[in-house]
Amino acid sequence: MERYLRVNNTLTIAWKELKIYFQTPTAYVVSAMFVMFAGITFILNVIGTNPEATVRSFVVPSSIFYILLAPLLTMRLLAEEQKLGTFELLFTSPVKDWEVVIGKYIASLVTLIATLAATLYYVIMIYAFGEPDSGPVMSAYLGMILYGAAALAIGMLASSLTSNQIVSAVLGMGTLLILTFIDTLGTRLGGVTGDIILEISMRTHFGDFARGVVDTSHIVYYLSIIAVFLFLAVRSLETRRWR
Repeated sequence: MERYLRVNNTLTIAWKELKIYFQTPTAYVVSAMFVMFAGITFILNVIGTNPEATVRSFVVPSSIFYILLAPLLTMRLLAEEQKLGTFELLFTSPVKDWEVVIGKYIASLVTLIATLAATLYYVIMIYAFGEPDSGPVMSAYLGMILYGAAALAIGMLASSLTSNQIVSAVLGMGTLLILTFIDTLGTRLGGVTGDIILEISMRTHFGDFARGVVDTSHIVYYLSIIAVFLFLAVRSLETRRWR
């Protein structure tokens, strides 16, 4: 019974946040920006490439847009609660900290997946005018979901650290910038140090998905990023409870 109540609390919070997402222009504006960016990269790369290359050509650049998309989707989730003082109500209720974090995270993830679904229009066009291999298409979208889920977890931690949404967005973008482009440093350093840095990079683990290769180690990497950053977000809330 207790487990059922915990799941119910989490889903209730997720549903509440989903309604807020789609009752305000934020989700629509951010999602439209992402879809437009994917469309621009699709148009720029469709000429002179084969269908399979076209899938990669708009999926890979679009993943970089997560640096902006994820923090904008998550900046409000915990920061606004702190600013409005509504955390006090949550802390005095039977809702656990992890239920708040997971519930809000689920809402942001559903919004992200809905945004990705809108880009399937470009994939339909590719199938309409060519015969691409479905394997790379499916693996690319799996990679996009995992990459985005990890980026959202990072954004959740940033949102838990401050009551200012702008500061939250900047913290999230800064962290994602480092974790995305740190592979450039790893390539230049080389050796064991370079290999370690390459393994830390989110972009390094996305490349195989875009090429149609589903490697378990890459899945474990993204799931680990999600688990670590959500755990840190929960711990951040717990410290606020005892202040």
